[in-house]
Amino acid sequence: MELPTPHGPARAHIHPVPGAIGSLVLGHGAGGGVDAPDLKAAVRAAAAAGLTAALVEQPYRVAGRRNQAPAPQLDAAWLAAVRQLRESELPGGPLIVGGRSAGARVACRTAAELGARAVLCLAFPVHPPGRGDDPSKSRLPELDAVEAPVLVVQGESDPFGRPPPRRGRTVVLVPGNHSLRSAAEVERAVGRWLGELF
Repeated sequence: MELPTPHGPARAHIHPVPGAIGSLVLGHGAGGGVDAPDLKAAVRAAAAAGLTAALVEQPYRVAGRRNQAPAPQLDAAWLAAVRQLRESELPGGPLIVGGRSAGARVACRTAAELGARAVLCLAFPVHPPGRGDDPSKSRLPELDAVEAPVLVVQGESDPFGRPPPRRGRTVVLVPGNHSLRSAAEVERAVGRWLGELF
């Protein structure tokens, strides 16, 4: 379904679960779409945990553009889309937000505003490849600012870095790099975490 936002229509792909106890809403990475293997794995884990899942395509992707919009536009479109989904399509109960890579960053920046119960980060890009020694390039403050429980599923050889675990944040390493193609490992990690949350 299409959802109007301040920056053009977003698109949601909803995976309903009868009698769902809550919902999981995920965004995609900067250059990819909602068909990424790790996103599909998270949707399967959500269904097994009794959660309706929704995958949200940002307006720039819906319009056919490959270049990512600026962060303020991404955040505003995401907030508009998730709020509409909660009003019309998603069940009551707790909301978990998240995404892969850039989508995870958007979810972290907006989690408090949406009242999210928890945040799921798939392949969180801690820093640009090769820039891990430059503190000014770190995106870790976005992750550290989340006060709700967080799961980060990260490839063992991800060139975008690896966030450290901390209180309230679980980091699970799986085989592979930033693409997180080991879908079974991702599904297992997400399912275990969701089971602990509910």
